[in-house]
Amino acid sequence: MDPLESQSYSSPVEPPDAPHEPILTLPGALTAYIALIAAIHLRVLLPVELENWTIDVFGFIPKRYDSTLLNITFPGGAGAKVWTFVTYSLLHANLSHIGFNVLWLLPFGSALARRFGPARFFVFMAVTAAAGALAHLVTHEHAIAPMIGASASVSGAMAAAIRFAFVRGSFLSFRRGDADAAAKVPALSLSRALRNPRVVGFLAVWFGVNIIFGLGSISIGAEGASVAWQAHIGGFLAGLMLFSLFDPVPRATPHAADASSPDESGRV
Repeated sequence: MDPLESQSYSSPVEPPDAPHEPILTLPGALTAYIALIAAIHLRVLLPVELENWTIDVFGFIPKRYDSTLLNITFPGGAGAKVWTFVTYSLLHANLSHIGFNVLWLLPFGSALARRFGPARFFVFMAVTAAAGALAHLVTHEHAIAPMIGASASVSGAMAAAIRFAFVRGSFLSFRRGDADAAAKVPALSLSRALRNPRVVGFLAVWFGVNIIFGLGSISIGAEGASVAWQAHIGGFLAGLMLFSLFDPVPRATPHAADASSPDESGRV
């Protein structure tokens, strides 16, 4: 027998811990966008007069553009006629208003932010916000009540996302991979998307809900603020039609399968 002191004892090597996947992961661009909205909402801690001034300066007020009001000046001056097309989307009435928008951004905004990257994502959200403001201006030419909220941009993100959401392997299809891969599947062209039954069904439900809100004069929030549904539609249409200008992923081939077409084994 070998001497006791010469015996070597080696402790068993424990296998490395398997990586733990977070329950909910958000791309950095979307996290920054939500954090910015939350930080700006701290304005509610300001004195009432200063908070109202902030809404008047950064909220979107259609009457600000009324050329007949020569003797009326609004806070912010001429600059506010430009920046409020975007800044209104970063202001919210209350936490429930923020929560409702964030709820829809989690699936659709996450996929879009992963696909576009930070710069394209932020520019896209600004463009769809401006489109929503323009739609609100056209339909509320003399309105003096400020419009605030990210709903137009959220609607634009939803519209853009459905251009690829139902493609096989994407985040709303029945067969998908990890989040990054699911967000970067080739998108459908606008004409093919409008012929896709799932996309058409989504459009019907989305427009139906917004029309119901508009015709029924339904209000939300504790303050009973009205829903600016025309701005939603403006942002949605902009996101649907301008998606290709922002999309860095090569377009799907004409024969690329989508979620409603059979796979190789004949299953749908």
